[in-house]
Amino acid sequence: MNIKPIRTEKDYKNALKRIDNLMHAELDTPEGDELEILAILVERYEEEEFPITAPDPISAIKFRLEQLGMTQADFARIVGANRASEILSGERAISLSLIKKIHNELRIPYENLLGDNSKPRRSASH
Repeated sequence: MNIKPIRTEKDYKNALKRIDNLMHAELDTPEGDELEILAILVERYEEEEFPITAPDPISAIKFRLEQLGMTQADFARIVGANRASEILSGERAISLSLIKKIHNELRIPYENLLGDNSKPRRSASH
């Protein structure tokens, strides 16, 4: 077993190939131990190189509406007609009271609604 840190894409690809060759290794064998260690190293490399970030609040709302088969009109019944349009277009910040309401109605996690992107976008004319 010759295991080294994964620092480059080449190291990553080589580790994936080796993992593929070891997929049927039994636990508590040298090959099984190598597979486990390589999987940990690959996971760490992937977390650093390909991080998965939470969606911005607007994307989270749009996604949840789509999941529930809801329209912008349905969202407007929750937050108000003008607010719905302004929120979904990014023109209006989402207030804390609206975040609570959206969370309660659509069951979107608070952490997805409290992102930095809840601030309104400024157009070039402002």
